[in-house]
Amino acid sequence: MARLDRDVVRKVIQQVGAQELFKGKFGLEIEHARIDRKGRLAMTPHPAAFGSKTSNPYIQTDFSESQIELITPAFASIDETHHFLEALQDIVTEELEKQGEWLWPSSNPPILPDEPDIPIARMNDAVQDQYRRQLAVKYGRKRQLLSGIHYNFSFDEGLMKKLLPVLSPNENAKDFSNSVYLKLARNLLKYRWLLVYLTGASPVFDKTYIEQCVAAGLTHDEKSYSFPHLNSLRNSPCGYRNEKPLYVSFESVEDYVRDLGRLIDEHTLSSVKEFYSPVRLKAGGSEQPMQQLLEGGIAYLELRFLDLSPLEKSGISKETMKLIHLFLLFMLLKVDEPFGIEEQAQAQANHDRMIAEGLDAILHGEGEAVTMREEALHFLQEMKEMVQLLEPDNEEDLRLVDAEMQKVLHPERCFASILKEAIQKTSYMNYHLVKANEYAHDSLRNGYRFKGYEDLELSTQLLLKAAVKRGISFQLVDRKENFVLLRQEDRREYVKQATKTSLDSYSTVLMMENKSVTKNVLKEQGLPVPDGVSFESLEEAVTAYGVYREKAIVIKPKSTNFGLGITIFPNGFTQEEYRRACELAFEHDQTILLESFVAGKEYRFLVMGDEVVGILHRVPANVTGDGVRTIEELVHEKNKDPLRGKGYKTPLEKIQLGEAEEMFLRNRSRKWTDIPEQGEVVYLRENSNISTGGDSIDYTDLIPESYKQIAVRAAQAVGASICGVDMMIEDIQLEATDSGFSIIELNFNPAIHIHCYPYQGKNRRADDKILDLLFGEVQSLE
Repeated sequence: MARLDRDVVRKVIQQVGAQELFKGKFGLEIEHARIDRKGRLAMTPHPAAFGSKTSNPYIQTDFSESQIELITPAFASIDETHHFLEALQDIVTEELEKQGEWLWPSSNPPILPDEPDIPIARMNDAVQDQYRRQLAVKYGRKRQLLSGIHYNFSFDEGLMKKLLPVLSPNENAKDFSNSVYLKLARNLLKYRWLLVYLTGASPVFDKTYIEQCVAAGLTHDEKSYSFPHLNSLRNSPCGYRNEKPLYVSFESVEDYVRDLGRLIDEHTLSSVKEFYSPVRLKAGGSEQPMQQLLEGGIAYLELRFLDLSPLEKSGISKETMKLIHLFLLFMLLKVDEPFGIEEQAQAQANHDRMIAEGLDAILHGEGEAVTMREEALHFLQEMKEMVQLLEPDNEEDLRLVDAEMQKVLHPERCFASILKEAIQKTSYMNYHLVKANEYAHDSLRNGYRFKGYEDLELSTQLLLKAAVKRGISFQLVDRKENFVLLRQEDRREYVKQATKTSLDSYSTVLMMENKSVTKNVLKEQGLPVPDGVSFESLEEAVTAYGVYREKAIVIKPKSTNFGLGITIFPNGFTQEEYRRACELAFEHDQTILLESFVAGKEYRFLVMGDEVVGILHRVPANVTGDGVRTIEELVHEKNKDPLRGKGYKTPLEKIQLGEAEEMFLRNRSRKWTDIPEQGEVVYLRENSNISTGGDSIDYTDLIPESYKQIAVRAAQAVGASICGVDMMIEDIQLEATDSGFSIIELNFNPAIHIHCYPYQGKNRRADDKILDLLFGEVQSLE
């Protein structure tokens, strides 16, 4: 029976530190079938938006063109890995929505066509294409449509250095690392039956699956089947395994490589990829993996026997990931046992017994009649003691192990039992379609967020999601500054805040940043801009009050962005209000501008390259009365919208209850405690920036082409590749002439999220356009 090596645990705690043991790297690879809205296997090609099927590091295809694989990088925490997986699912779901498809949430396939009609992935690579054709003949296409999770794990390198003198001082670093991972692999193979029991989540399958399995199964409903104790079809004889049991030595890397080489030489396997072991030893690179194992040693372990759980949007919960991590630690700290070929055969037999008979089966190879339930309880009790020794104050992990013990005592609490009961109330197909729809809806509702990176500005989040979609890897160079490095093959691009790129020169940025210079440049190009003057001191500005007191004016800092420090007086103002507006502008710059107020509506043109990507009419911050609540109460209610937040991390900003808003209301003889009538719109600002709580309405298809050409001219005047052109237009029903409009600003760092997720209107994919400019447009798939 599994026993914790308490002496080793105490030694590690004393000489290394208990918390050090929990340091590692975690990665996930998750396969999904794509389906149409009726639960049938999608017959469409792998979406072209995901770029290369082989070089995209995050989103690839698997055996079938209809299968998609999500791949996370290796992170130092389970939270980071799980967040990235959720983000990948959101990214893929948003793309599949365009073609009316969902991700199938189960390891077991959806409704399958006849065997010959299942499309094999077209990789445009002779070796890979031939490999898939061989698998189709050898195992059948339907069997290859089983999906699963690969859980990749390695210990922290610093931890391994600390463990070496404690556990094996006479070994060199490479040999010690290999011995640790080999021990884990042997123990995992022996006790995998318990993890399959605890995590199995594929107990029912559709009637269109393999005929022999359907014929041997029991009817679950009129269109689906199961077996009496089945909790994981994928791990059953009807599942994803080699034609016959194949055993290789896990005593040393050399033996492992030798035995795999023999199986390939004998043509039992076509390549190492066809070795469907529940646990694989993995090297650091993808080229010549066996040679790299010999030369560089084992880089990480790949656990390949985990089901997708339809109970979880991402297919696996953080709790399950944590359970597996604790399981792995126990595999390291338990007393080692012999595990040769005979023991491997016993482990396979125990695995199959659990699948066929459940935990009442007798455990083989223990020398006495012990049921799997007895061994499972003993195993988990030992694992709980490990947690108590390593984390005496961690109630969360202790509760996690206790919950797994309850699954052993009460099988109805297992994933498989919960799924069987839920499916019984409806049907296999209906249950999974409801889940697919639910998860897709959740992804689309929160699609603007990059899970795990919500601290970044939203425009940066969107750019990174677009990069992941097409296979451009990224690195956060300065997270606080939203500074990222994007890489694709040999191309490297540094980007700050999504739109500050190598495409624009420093002088271009400085010109757009300085409103006075911008106006001069545009004037030289014959483009209309508001008249105005500049002031370099508050006293100078205040003295000019008498000149402008009866005019409609705008007061703003010379160099600013996001509408900060701007006050608009379209209908007169007092000397006190004028002075305060000047003070607000001077808070953001040493020079301020006073300009003529231009009539009309304001529109933001987003220019990228030589085209206008999107146009928004930005409605100033406002509320609509209901005849009951005050203006202040209506603001609080509108701010509850989940799309509104602070700091440019959501599509819309919360409306502020600040001095500028109060001044605006007072200038119109209103106050926060007023109660607007039903349907009455109350504006809280004159300027319409989204950053001050405004609403964004897409007008891209409604503005005449002549204005778009003017916006491109304005951007080209300062040499800008990416530019926000703010234009006041009196009547968009008319084509542009020499009058009727004015360019009030150019913005060197235009937010793209307002064009991707407007308050009203469609996504203009500004994030994709930036990548098109930096890396070229997505090429057609191989």
